[in-house]
Amino acid sequence: MFHITSVLVSMEKNSNGYILVKLVFVFLYCVYNPYCVECHGATIKHIPADPPSPERTSEFRGKLQRVMLSILLGSITGLVCALVCACLVRCVFIYMKRNPILKGPVVFSPEISPKTLQSALANESQVLGSSRNGKYYMTVLDNGFRIAVKKLEPHEIGSPEAESKSVKRRIQRELEILASLRHRHLMSLRAYVCESDRFCLIYDYVPTGSLEDAMKRARENELQLGWDARLRIAVGIIKGLQYLHFTCTPKILHYNLKPSNVLLDADFEPRLGDCGLAKMMHTFDGRSSAPECWPNFSIYTEKSDIFSFGVILGILLTGRDPSDAVFGQATSGRGDMGMWFRQLLENGDAREALDKSLLGEEMEEDEMLMAVRIAAVCLSDMPADRPSSHELVPMLTQLHSF
Repeated sequence: MFHITSVLVSMEKNSNGYILVKLVFVFLYCVYNPYCVECHGATIKHIPADPPSPERTSEFRGKLQRVMLSILLGSITGLVCALVCACLVRCVFIYMKRNPILKGPVVFSPEISPKTLQSALANESQVLGSSRNGKYYMTVLDNGFRIAVKKLEPHEIGSPEAESKSVKRRIQRELEILASLRHRHLMSLRAYVCESDRFCLIYDYVPTGSLEDAMKRARENELQLGWDARLRIAVGIIKGLQYLHFTCTPKILHYNLKPSNVLLDADFEPRLGDCGLAKMMHTFDGRSSAPECWPNFSIYTEKSDIFSFGVILGILLTGRDPSDAVFGQATSGRGDMGMWFRQLLENGDAREALDKSLLGEEMEEDEMLMAVRIAAVCLSDMPADRPSSHELVPMLTQLHSF
């Protein structure tokens, strides 16, 4: 600084060069010595701030960690409380929506009075049959209306009380679904009664009986059942299945389609009975159905219903019982009708499969031979090879004009 001042003094103070040089040297001094600036003979020193001490740094970090931990624990606690509240609300809604166990008759038809129904259930006028599920009989109400009553005895009802109540609620829900079905080829559920250890299902009484009864009388020459009537029965059955498989939401499977569960009215129009009851009552017998369902029915599909329909179509064509020795013996313990049909078709002997009482007009024989092919496809071992009920309706209706 002393040298700079000497130089400046030696120069003329009034000259422009003196002023310019002085300003340049002051600027350079300020740049290279930022902590000291000379201004009118005074010196201003800029002292940098002291760096924070390690103690203050650790204290700050500790506070920050505590704040973050508090926020995290609070969020977790709030989330857990919200989940618990949501579960409680859901349980309350499920409990409120739970179907009560209804006592006494539950009636879906205006033609049936609950009082007269309760008194008529004790009067078994005419026993129509029995099965693994229970007894089936006819009775008459006070107004003269005849009904068919099916007494079901689910084996789970004898279980502990809590489980028994759960079973009853489940059966009631499924019965209400069945009661909502409306189709000309289905037996409508008119009412049901929940008793302590069983259910009583009420249907319309069909005096003609079942397809099993009709085929038995036809084999004994007590009933003339021509091809027109048999084809009408087959078409009605497949239309009923089409309604269950494609119109109902969710779709409904029959699980136990067989001649004894196909009832016939006076015009031999079929009505499917016991839809879904085999699964509902846990009395399903896989040996009486498609090969993929033996011995477990957990893989039962609508194609399994089609296999059962193929058996019924084969019965209508041959007039024989499925256990007839001509069909041989399959793994499930019954005759293998599908294999028998396929062998006849391969050998060109399909006419040998037809019921002798049906042979007559050439046009009818052509229709029946085509029906044999349809039955053989329905009885395929692989479910994917079987047609759906939606495909079978036009295949059968085109055989004859309905």
